[in-house]
Amino acid sequence: MPAIGYVTKSEDGSFKGQLKTLSIRADIQIVANANRSGDTQPHYRVLSDGVEIGAGWMRRSESSGRDYVSLSLAAPEFGPRRLYANLGQAAGGPEDRFAVIWNPAD
Repeated sequence: MPAIGYVTKSEDGSFKGQLKTLSIRADIQIVANANRSGDTQPHYRVLSDGVEIGAGWMRRSESSGRDYVSLSLAAPEFGPRRLYANLGQAAGGPEDRFAVIWNPAD
């Protein structure tokens, strides 16, 4: 699946970078959800220019056993459907660089 953006992980565990598609260029931040109160609440909030556009949940791959973040994004620019993506370490890059990998629902 294609990468629709890249982010860099900060020492505090948050991520900063960009979403990039044919029609969208947006700076994003993925920050810990300080108000998480249970298993159904997301681990992360996704923000662009201070506006919340999505959320992220920690998951573990059954095949590799590696952790990743599953993202759900929604904004008028994305159209009427949610955009799903996975956040995982970028191949061949530095340890703190992560790819936002588009995960089409259909």
